[in-house]
Amino acid sequence: MDRKTFILKTSEVLLLSLPVYYLLGCSSSGDDGGGSPNPNPNPNPNPNPMGNCVQNGTNTAISANHGHTLTVSREDVNAAVEKTYSIQGSSVHSHNVTITESQFNTLKSNNQISVVSTSADAHNHNVTVSCA
Repeated sequence: MDRKTFILKTSEVLLLSLPVYYLLGCSSSGDDGGGSPNPNPNPNPNPNPMGNCVQNGTNTAISANHGHTLTVSREDVNAAVEKTYSIQGSSVHSHNVTITESQFNTLKSNNQISVVSTSADAHNHNVTVSCA
Protein backbone atom coordinates (compact mmCIF):
# COMPACT_ATOMS: atom_id res chain seq x y z
CA MET A 1 0.00 0.00 0.00
CA ASP A 2 1.45 3.36 -0.95
CA ARG A 3 1.43 6.44 1.25
CA LYS A 4 -1.52 8.13 -0.50
CA THR A 5 -3.73 5.04 -0.16
CA PHE A 6 -2.76 4.64 3.50
CA ILE A 7 -3.69 8.25 4.29
CA LEU A 8 -7.03 7.95 2.44
CA LYS A 9 -7.94 4.68 4.23
CA THR A 10 -6.95 6.09 7.62
CA SER A 11 -9.02 9.22 7.01
CA GLU A 12 -12.05 7.14 6.02
CA VAL A 13 -11.81 5.05 9.18
CA LEU A 14 -11.53 8.17 11.34
CA LEU A 15 -14.43 9.90 9.62
CA LEU A 16 -16.64 6.84 10.04
CA SER A 17 -15.64 6.02 13.63
CA LEU A 18 -15.91 9.49 15.18
CA PRO A 19 -19.73 9.73 14.90
CA VAL A 20 -20.06 6.26 16.42
CA TYR A 21 -17.77 7.27 19.29
CA TYR A 22 -19.81 10.40 20.01
CA LEU A 23 -23.11 8.53 19.78
CA LEU A 24 -21.91 5.96 22.29
CA GLY A 25 -20.63 8.72 24.55
CA CYS A 26 -24.07 10.36 24.54
CA SER A 27 -26.12 7.24 25.08
CA SER A 28 -28.93 7.24 27.62
CA SER A 29 -27.00 4.90 29.89
CA GLY A 30 -24.65 7.72 30.90
CA ASP A 31 -25.41 10.62 33.21
CA ASP A 32 -26.13 13.52 30.89
CA GLY A 33 -27.51 15.69 33.68
CA GLY A 34 -30.91 16.03 32.05
CA GLY A 35 -34.28 14.53 32.78
CA SER A 36 -35.27 12.93 36.04
CA PRO A 37 -32.50 11.86 38.37
CA ASN A 38 -31.94 8.16 38.80
CA PRO A 39 -32.67 6.79 42.27
CA ASN A 40 -29.61 6.49 44.45
CA PRO A 41 -28.43 2.86 44.27
CA ASN A 42 -26.58 3.33 47.56
CA PRO A 43 -29.04 2.74 50.41
CA ASN A 44 -26.70 4.42 52.90
CA PRO A 45 -28.04 7.98 53.27
CA ASN A 46 -24.77 9.20 54.78
CA PRO A 47 -22.22 9.73 51.99
CA ASN A 48 -19.51 10.49 54.54
CA PRO A 49 -19.57 7.78 57.23
CA MET A 50 -16.68 9.50 59.01
CA GLY A 51 -18.65 12.76 59.42
CA ASN A 52 -20.01 13.72 62.80
CA CYS A 53 -22.53 16.57 62.93
CA VAL A 54 -22.56 16.73 66.72
CA GLN A 55 -18.79 17.18 66.97
CA ASN A 56 -17.90 18.88 63.68
CA GLY A 57 -20.98 20.69 62.45
CA THR A 58 -22.13 20.41 58.86
CA ASN A 59 -21.36 20.94 55.19
CA THR A 60 -24.00 22.31 52.83
CA ALA A 61 -24.62 22.12 49.10
CA ILE A 62 -27.08 24.45 47.38
CA SER A 63 -28.34 23.60 43.89
CA ALA A 64 -28.10 26.19 41.10
CA ASN A 65 -26.22 28.37 43.53
CA HIS A 66 -25.47 32.00 42.76
CA GLY A 67 -23.99 33.31 45.98
CA HIS A 68 -26.25 31.74 48.61
CA THR A 69 -24.72 30.27 51.77
CA LEU A 70 -25.96 28.26 54.73
CA THR A 71 -24.14 27.45 57.94
CA VAL A 72 -25.68 24.95 60.35
CA SER A 73 -23.55 24.90 63.46
CA ARG A 74 -22.94 21.93 65.71
CA GLU A 75 -24.70 23.92 68.45
CA ASP A 76 -27.84 24.05 66.30
CA VAL A 77 -27.59 20.32 65.62
CA ASN A 78 -27.20 19.57 69.35
CA ALA A 79 -30.13 21.83 70.29
CA ALA A 80 -32.36 20.05 67.72
CA VAL A 81 -34.93 22.86 67.77
CA GLU A 82 -36.69 23.86 64.54
CA LYS A 83 -34.92 26.83 63.01
CA THR A 84 -35.31 28.99 59.91
CA TYR A 85 -32.14 30.25 58.21
CA SER A 86 -31.66 32.95 55.59
CA ILE A 87 -29.39 31.71 52.80
CA GLN A 88 -28.90 35.12 51.11
CA GLY A 89 -25.10 35.11 51.30
CA SER A 90 -23.71 37.38 48.56
CA SER A 91 -26.81 37.02 46.37
CA VAL A 92 -28.99 40.07 45.70
CA HIS A 93 -32.07 38.23 46.97
CA SER A 94 -32.85 35.98 49.90
CA HIS A 95 -34.38 32.56 50.43
CA ASN A 96 -35.22 30.86 53.69
CA VAL A 97 -34.63 27.26 54.69
CA THR A 98 -36.35 25.65 57.67
CA ILE A 99 -34.80 22.65 59.40
CA THR A 100 -37.25 20.80 61.63
CA GLU A 101 -36.59 19.06 64.93
CA SER A 102 -36.89 15.72 63.15
CA GLN A 103 -34.33 16.76 60.54
CA PHE A 104 -31.93 17.92 63.27
CA ASN A 105 -32.30 14.49 64.89
CA THR A 106 -31.42 12.93 61.52
CA LEU A 107 -28.27 15.06 61.47
CA LYS A 108 -27.50 14.02 65.05
CA SER A 109 -27.52 10.43 63.76
CA ASN A 110 -24.89 11.51 61.20
CA ASN A 111 -27.21 11.25 58.21
CA GLN A 112 -27.70 13.97 55.63
CA ILE A 113 -30.95 15.84 54.98
CA SER A 114 -32.36 17.69 51.99
CA VAL A 115 -34.73 20.66 52.12
CA VAL A 116 -36.17 23.06 49.58
CA SER A 117 -35.79 26.79 50.09
CA THR A 118 -38.58 29.31 49.85
CA SER A 119 -39.16 30.84 46.44
CA ALA A 120 -37.70 34.21 45.42
CA ASP A 121 -37.22 35.76 41.98
CA ALA A 122 -39.34 32.90 40.56
CA HIS A 123 -37.06 30.08 41.73
CA ASN A 124 -36.01 28.04 44.74
CA HIS A 125 -33.04 25.86 45.66
CA ASN A 126 -32.53 22.30 46.87
CA VAL A 127 -30.28 22.37 49.90
CA THR A 128 -28.42 19.33 51.21
CA VAL A 129 -26.93 19.37 54.69
CA SER A 130 -24.41 16.65 55.55
CA CYS A 131 -22.07 16.00 58.44
CA ALA A 132 -18.54 17.43 58.41
